[in-house]
Amino acid sequence: MEICGVMPYMAPEVLRGKPYTQAADIYSFSMIMYFTATGNQPFISRAHDHSLALDICNGIRPEINELEAPKCFIDLMKRCWDSNPNNRPDATEIHSKIKSFQDFYNSYKKSDTDATEIKNQFKEAENYRKSHSSFLKIEQHPQAIYTSQLLSSYTKELVVYDNTECLGCEVINVFTDQS
Repeated sequence: MEICGVMPYMAPEVLRGKPYTQAADIYSFSMIMYFTATGNQPFISRAHDHSLALDICNGIRPEINELEAPKCFIDLMKRCWDSNPNNRPDATEIHSKIKSFQDFYNSYKKSDTDATEIKNQFKEAENYRKSHSSFLKIEQHPQAIYTSQLLSSYTKELVVYDNTECLGCEVINVFTDQS
């Protein structure tokens, strides 16, 4: 099976050869959320290679400074990038959450505590990004590739398990000299 895409945006189960699903799309959406929140591509400072594929399967996700994005946004993003596809929200829930963020942000009711909290989270994150914009950009690794490419050469060595969490993934080095 040929796997094509942008590695950091690929769900762990897809990297392991499972079919694309709506849950895999939700994982990819979490990486778009990360880019939106930080202004940096996910895993920008790492080579997009066997090691990254393995790390993604083992639950490693891009680091995020909690000050860069509202807590409610980060919480949703983390649910979307959950290693277990069954734990990810569906598109309807994501739409509802993001719409509620927007509604709370635009709310003019001073007595609505939730609206005030959400609005404050977004304003604080935006102020942080504006005041730290020159420090937030991370240099791109020369082997970080953000265009779609054939990934099978990186993923064929991942051991495929039937479980959805990929807790037992390992890279098998077929090039080790046995002499």
